[in-house]
Amino acid sequence: MELRILRSFLEIAREENMTRAAERLHISQPSLSKQMKDLEGELGKKLFIRSSYSMHLTEEGMILRKRAEDLLSLSDKIIDEFKSMDDITGGDVYIGCAESHLIRYLALAVRNVSLKYPMIHYHITSGGTELVTEHLNKGLIDLAFIVEPPDLAKYSYIEVPGYDLWGAVMRKDFPLSQKERITVEDILPYPVFCSEQSLSADIPRWCAEKIDRLNVTASFNLATNATMFVKEGLGILLTFAGLTDLGSESLLCFRPLYPELKNKMYVIWRKYQVFTPASRLLLDELEKVCSS
Repeated sequence: MELRILRSFLEIAREENMTRAAERLHISQPSLSKQMKDLEGELGKKLFIRSSYSMHLTEEGMILRKRAEDLLSLSDKIIDEFKSMDDITGGDVYIGCAESHLIRYLALAVRNVSLKYPMIHYHITSGGTELVTEHLNKGLIDLAFIVEPPDLAKYSYIEVPGYDLWGAVMRKDFPLSQKERITVEDILPYPVFCSEQSLSADIPRWCAEKIDRLNVTASFNLATNATMFVKEGLGILLTFAGLTDLGSESLLCFRPLYPELKNKMYVIWRKYQVFTPASRLLLDELEKVCSS
């Protein structure tokens, strides 16, 4: 299976039309059609549902689309790495970040590197620890910021100074907003929002066996999306301090959990990883700002 054929497949998937895809790829429609028939023959699966004016992916086609996007992203990253090997003035760095106010250390390191090397470009993927470590393992990113202890058998790491404090975000007119801190018993009567990862890895450290009594009505990967539900009065969000707008004009407030619950943050990378000059510069700067 050639990468060239996968690029053609993705172009058809985006355009949902063989003629338009052939025009964008600058090849003839019969040639493109033959490529797809050969690809379906190679995989032994039908990839498209064809009609007179459009083409839509089958279930197998949607699986291939995800795999093709990952493969081509990795291929493009490898090409960029080799292009930048001898060009320390520029390059691309790929970073995965869990949500945390401690990302300010990344911003500080990027600022310091950019003062000397302004042509380096940074590509940030945001998501939970599970998502960013998956991208790291696939080689799609160079570094990952995670909010749980790293697997020392797989990763090297830097410990980021400070910690994230857990709390409850709610409307200022919510019944619990008058309390200085929130206990498990306080939130049991109310709908709760949290990330699935935190419900399995973090929240049990706070409420132990009572986690089965929480009324978790929705899970979110990003706290910023969950706050839209909180603003509508739909429930309480369990998240880190510093991730939501709590200014004087905000409808929301933050109350810390009790007993106190904290998370450390770590920068991780694969053991024995070979870095491009640009990514090595950033890692060296991160080690400086995190140790100062």
